[in-house]
Amino acid sequence: MHYYITTPIYYVNDAPHVGHAYTSLACDVLARFMRLCGMQVKFMTGTDEHGQKVEKSALNAKVTPKEFVNTVSQKFYELSELLNLSNDGFIRTTDTNHINAVQALWKKLQEEGHIYLGKYSGWYSVRDEAFYSEAELIDGKAPTGAPVEWVEEPSYFFNLSKWSEKLLAYYKKNPDCIQPVSRYNEVVSFVKSGLIDLSISRTSFKWGIPVPGDEKHIIYVWLDALSNYISAVDYPNTNSETFQNYWPADIHMVGKDILRFHAVYWPAFLMAAELPLPKKIVAHGWWTIEGEKMSKSLGNVIAPITLVEEYGLDQTRYFLMREIAFGSDGNYSSSALINRINSELSNNIGNLVQRTLTMIYKNCAGQIPNFVDQELTNTTDLYSNISLLQQAVNAFPIIEQYMRNQQFNDAIEIIIKLSNAANIYIDIAAPWNLAKTDVPKMQQTLYILAETIRYIAILLQPFIPDAANKILDQLSVDTNKRTFKELSSENALQVGKTIRQPEIIFARYGAKQNAS
Repeated sequence: MHYYITTPIYYVNDAPHVGHAYTSLACDVLARFMRLCGMQVKFMTGTDEHGQKVEKSALNAKVTPKEFVNTVSQKFYELSELLNLSNDGFIRTTDTNHINAVQALWKKLQEEGHIYLGKYSGWYSVRDEAFYSEAELIDGKAPTGAPVEWVEEPSYFFNLSKWSEKLLAYYKKNPDCIQPVSRYNEVVSFVKSGLIDLSISRTSFKWGIPVPGDEKHIIYVWLDALSNYISAVDYPNTNSETFQNYWPADIHMVGKDILRFHAVYWPAFLMAAELPLPKKIVAHGWWTIEGEKMSKSLGNVIAPITLVEEYGLDQTRYFLMREIAFGSDGNYSSSALINRINSELSNNIGNLVQRTLTMIYKNCAGQIPNFVDQELTNTTDLYSNISLLQQAVNAFPIIEQYMRNQQFNDAIEIIIKLSNAANIYIDIAAPWNLAKTDVPKMQQTLYILAETIRYIAILLQPFIPDAANKILDQLSVDTNKRTFKELSSENALQVGKTIRQPEIIFARYGAKQNAS
């Protein structure tokens, strides 16, 4: 089974901020999850490097557009390493294979009679790289607040108006194709209000992909950018193994501000080119900072590297996926992040792992203890009779459903509940007392806890891969025994296997800082 997931390609007018990190991280978590399910995943990200805005930014920086995009694109490339993203490729719209794919798509649309030459007269936002009608303007600005300018120039048009009914029919037949439902309703309402033909070329700047056969025109940056999703899988070679395996994409993950381009223009382009449509487009919300919208003018834009250096990589990954429901807007505050680190990672999961493995290391000669007694003679018996292990087994199907619906925070909540239950179990069983009164019972208790921790760590891998694998390393779980198919009694921890000396996985935030 194959699975194709994409971030939007990021526009190279500025350095990455926490909003970019959020989208990329959500895709990474989902990609890792699907790989652990046994899927062959293609996870793509990259940069959108053409357009009038880039040309102007390069001019202001006194460099060529190519020099400008090379510098900024590298920062987005480094974001993958910074956040430990598992993307399978990084596409740039200045890549030769992408340029060829865009021109091939243009030719296909033209051959099918969907492109014609005309004149564009209307409002255009350089910042948004988008056209707006008079009715859409608010106080003389774009709906996003961006300034607009009146543009009159020759332009090729795509006959978008022709596709209204087909788009509405597609939305009706596939009600899950746009999520969350509030965004689906927003798109349907927009299309019902009437579509007008879309200007898809410009002549007032030169930094972009030339229109085949008419190089005075530059292809509209959004037709260029959206095409990355198919150029990354070998388009126009639609018979290639890669294209056949991975297109249509399973998920396009986007911010809500670019939903129209992905849920209206892109499906129309694909229909016109006689290509399958992506299975799902998921639009997430925005992060505010201490209750205010992030903006350069307010000076409150947070760079991902700032969070990683201050709080840690997995701590940052965990917070961004845990704090809010994906699809909703959310507020970032340092106090909320610190609270998640201390209450859930350190006090809950970290404390459980540290207490359990330290006792095994000290009281069981550093080996996975024996659990067998007169009633429980094998792991099947153990799983059947111990409610904590039953809760562990039942966690995965619930988590899988949440993950397939991009309910990342709900999936994490199930893991936290399991860790909570294990902490309650250890407090009630008190193995430190059993060490003095009933050693076999202590061993059984510690085995049950260690096996629960194995489940927790395997389930945490998509979210906090480094920390989860450190836990599995401490348990001496083989690296080829860490997928979701190993979540069963048949793959339980082997009695007598030596564990590693326990190390603190999650220090409380503030402890190290106060000590320094």
